[in-house]
Amino acid sequence: MLDTEIKKQLAQYLQLLESDIVFKASLDSSENSAKVREFLTEIVEMSERLSLEEASLERTPSFEINKPDEVSGVTFAGLPLGHEFTSFILALLQVSGRAPKVDDSIIKRIKTIKENLKFVTYVSLTCHNCPDVVQALNIMSVTNPNISHTMVEGGMFQDEVDANGIMAVPTVFLNGEEFAGGRMSIEELVDKVAGFDTEEFANKETFDTLVIGGGPAGASAAIYSARKGIKTGIVAEKFGGQVVETVGIENMIGTIYTEGPQLMSSVEAHVNEYEVDIMKGQKVTDVKKEDDLIKVELESGATLETKSLIISTGAHWRNMNVPGEEEFRNKGVTYCPHCDGPFYAGKNVAVIGGGNSGAEAAIDLSGIAKHVYILEFAPEMRADQVLQDRIANTDNISVTLNAATKVIKGNDAVESIVYVDRDTNEEHEIALEGIFVQIGLLPNTAWLKNTAVELNERGEVIVDKHGQTNVPGIFAAGDCTDSAYKQIIISMGSGATAALGAFDYQIRQ
Repeated sequence: MLDTEIKKQLAQYLQLLESDIVFKASLDSSENSAKVREFLTEIVEMSERLSLEEASLERTPSFEINKPDEVSGVTFAGLPLGHEFTSFILALLQVSGRAPKVDDSIIKRIKTIKENLKFVTYVSLTCHNCPDVVQALNIMSVTNPNISHTMVEGGMFQDEVDANGIMAVPTVFLNGEEFAGGRMSIEELVDKVAGFDTEEFANKETFDTLVIGGGPAGASAAIYSARKGIKTGIVAEKFGGQVVETVGIENMIGTIYTEGPQLMSSVEAHVNEYEVDIMKGQKVTDVKKEDDLIKVELESGATLETKSLIISTGAHWRNMNVPGEEEFRNKGVTYCPHCDGPFYAGKNVAVIGGGNSGAEAAIDLSGIAKHVYILEFAPEMRADQVLQDRIANTDNISVTLNAATKVIKGNDAVESIVYVDRDTNEEHEIALEGIFVQIGLLPNTAWLKNTAVELNERGEVIVDKHGQTNVPGIFAAGDCTDSAYKQIIISMGSGATAALGAFDYQIRQ
């Protein structure tokens, strides 16, 4: 089941096990159980520290990862392959006793949780957001005996997925009730179950440069600031920004191909090489300049002070703003074809938008869905010609131009979409089960509208050639600004510019 290269890498990790491990597996005579048995047997044969025992668990096929005579709380239902293979390896190491790479403050907070928390996360093996959630909840389970976590691979448990109405991943249930969805960091998950720890922020000293946002621009700004030897911090809801939603990246100069999660993991590791105070899971609500300091207020009620500020909050997917979109979000309306595409195998779906993102989504989905309808508002597609040519040669993709989406219909989930032909003003309805929205980005700047920071008519932060806003000492970088082009490499460059501008500002004060 595992190819030679993967087994070679796995063998190296297995040498790091700090104690014996027992796979307690619930298996029957089904084809899926045979696959899980083959997977576990193959791995057990690679190390004398591993063994396999059959047991009766809540789901079949599934298996627990335990030390002998102990229960870790970590269970995998189905096969942890694809993006989840890393989650499996990390669980092995952490259950064996190897400490997870998480701040001590987070570990301490996890250990204080007294309630019994039973988490279940539904994933698809193609989802690049799911591993973050799975790995975070596994760490919580290994750290605190009151917490347990089961990863459920949707492909092997389709009936359970359908019964719970799950149409997007990751979806997390807590004690039988839907708890959370989408990519979440361990800091966000701990805050959600244990409440925000205000004590952590009580004694923060004044920063020289504070960066808001953890995407390419924010990370670049933090690195350039820290290299100047000044006190630098990042405050962000999650590290990685919009890039982690991007699977294929082929225009990062010097790197022929990479993927968003892989790139931002490397970027975060680079930031961690410096003394940067990274504060994740935090949402900024206001910024004010008072005398020579800038005060940054957080949604939690905490306040940070800094001598200079760099706003790099990025952008988010644009909504269609039509009836049914919010009602059926994650119930047929979704924004990530890579994560949620497998749920629409053999079904009719629509892609809203004919730019590069829409074209790439349609091509990706064509290998899964029965038929893909591209609805483009403009009289022509905006995607690169090479993508349009590929679409023209794909039998199960059709393109409709001048199509204005009017309403999304359904009962418990999406059942159809209604659009208006802008040439004839006629309404058309397409029966389908999935809608993938790919109509561009909007800057994450709504929180700035009541501040002194000037925005343009599109809500973008206006900056000069040094990255400075109209407020001295406040800078901005990346997709939240009025930069002409929104590209990863441009965001990184603008982050560096803003950091150098902020440093120059400080030494001249």
